[in-house]
Amino acid sequence: MSAPEGYFTVYHGSLSVNVPRSLFKGTLAKVDAKEADSFYELVRSRYPWITRNSFDVMMDKARTEYLRIRDEETGGISTSRRLASEGDKKGAIAHLREHLEEDPDDADAWMELGKLLCETGNTAEGYKAINEARKHY
Repeated sequence: MSAPEGYFTVYHGSLSVNVPRSLFKGTLAKVDAKEADSFYELVRSRYPWITRNSFDVMMDKARTEYLRIRDEETGGISTSRRLASEGDKKGAIAHLREHLEEDPDDADAWMELGKLLCETGNTAEGYKAINEARKHY
């Protein structure tokens, strides 16, 4: 059974929990502390043996899974933008190239790659990527 709309499933030992996507904010998927506290209380009401430390470990897993899901849903763009915002534009470019090897028809990924290449001064290759994107729209 899959998670309801707006949620994704995280496994913590033998426990599976549907985690609301609304707990995570921004490109870096930072945990909204107020919503996390509310979610902790809900989890504790259903599973009273869950400690705060155990919940925090589960939330670390949830953040990692959320980032993976977002990257999958956006064709690599989410992780690429996160890497670029952290100052790793080479890593962002490499991540998009890796995705494009698997899905060479992804126009949005080509466009994002073109923008990043232009930002790093590689305009000739950037324009080629943008032109490739146009072929797939």
